[in-house]
Amino acid sequence: MADTSIYQSPLSQRYASREMQALFSNDKKFKTWRRLWIALAQAEQELGLDISDEQIAELIAHQDDINYDVAQEREKIVRHDVMSHVYAYGQQCPSAKGIIHLGATSCYVGDNTDLIIMHEALELVKKKLVNVLAALEKFALEYKDLPCLAFTHFQPAQPTTVGKRAALWAHDLLMDYEEIEYLLDHKKLLGQKGTTGTQASFMELFEGDTEKVKEIDRLICEKLGYDACFPVSGQTYSRKYDTRVLHALVGIAQSAHKFSNDIRLLQHMKEIEEPFEKGQIGSSAMAYKRNPMRSERMAALANYVICDALNPALTASTQWFERTLDDSANKRISMAEAFLAIDGILDLYLNITDGLVVYPKVIEADLLRELPFMATENIMMDAVKAGGDRQELHEAIRVHSMEAGKHVKEEGKPNDLIDLIAADPKFNMTKEQILEVMDPKNFVGRAPQQTEEFFKDYVDPVLAQNKADLGLHADINV
Repeated sequence: MADTSIYQSPLSQRYASREMQALFSNDKKFKTWRRLWIALAQAEQELGLDISDEQIAELIAHQDDINYDVAQEREKIVRHDVMSHVYAYGQQCPSAKGIIHLGATSCYVGDNTDLIIMHEALELVKKKLVNVLAALEKFALEYKDLPCLAFTHFQPAQPTTVGKRAALWAHDLLMDYEEIEYLLDHKKLLGQKGTTGTQASFMELFEGDTEKVKEIDRLICEKLGYDACFPVSGQTYSRKYDTRVLHALVGIAQSAHKFSNDIRLLQHMKEIEEPFEKGQIGSSAMAYKRNPMRSERMAALANYVICDALNPALTASTQWFERTLDDSANKRISMAEAFLAIDGILDLYLNITDGLVVYPKVIEADLLRELPFMATENIMMDAVKAGGDRQELHEAIRVHSMEAGKHVKEEGKPNDLIDLIAADPKFNMTKEQILEVMDPKNFVGRAPQQTEEFFKDYVDPVLAQNKADLGLHADINV
């Protein structure tokens, strides 16, 4: 049980998965530091420095058994986290002690580790994103032909289909996927650039051999599974990169928030509901309520991520020359929490989409209540074909529409526009003939075809590319 006497982050307790939390854990951070020290020693050995195989073997042997107690005690003395862990590693590796961190500055382990963790976190985000896309595709294709009332300005508008609306949600996420893919396709490490980015200490180590100093960056990248380093830097990689990463996460937050808005509005209308478990309580006071708490939580976390984007932007814009340390405390909070929140958002998105409940009869009733107003153009054209005068019919429809609107809004009665038109001899149409014109499928345009084409042409290739990652289902903690 967690210590209940101190603050615990809700992102860890309630929202983010263990998989994402593990990426931002101390174990992941400090084990990656040691991977980087090993890669540095190996590269330096390959380039001719006096480092033995035994020293490297000793470093590898203790890569994962971090002596935290030694590091913590040392940091109380030296007030420097990196040098505390260099000391602790050296206590475990006495023969290699003198070559740990050789020529490096703190940002060698700090910045490279941050980049590695962010890129692995982006891979997890991408994995969850494609699973949400797969769930949306399943839902959209199932309901691609189900007509529903569409809205512009949240006012009734020309009908669409339930599946086409889901395609809009998926399209937003597809754009987010493309941003994540770009970041991963162009990922880079800092490499080993030294205290001001000039690699001066390595020029000293390698006695001015520029080619060897350039080669050490390539070797470090290769050993860590990267193709490239940032071409230039100060002591740190440009903090604008963090802004770029967080903006990709903000894109997901925007998409999720929009989805959550739509679901909450649809649940209010009783057309579509998010999952509601058997023992779930919607309200402490009103037992009958089915509050859309998953969608509301998604919106709340999305707001947090969107606001969080200011942090790396402010950090990047206020760095001085080759670096200042005011990025450190902010960066370790804002970047980690953005990923934890997005992880929670995507789990909610997948959980909701997996269990959406659709009420076709309510959808049909809502549509038919408004459809008479939207069908008047088609009715008028059929009446003209039957011999009516277009101008007279237009005026008659205007009058009847005003009358029907009055009945609905002022008297609370059902929409009787069809009855008014059928009773008007100018139209020369029976109610049955008018109702034939009003088949909702006549008013959705290419919505079913658009839905099929979008998923076939744009989403399916993404799902095929990520086939090994499909099959996720998300349970929410609370």
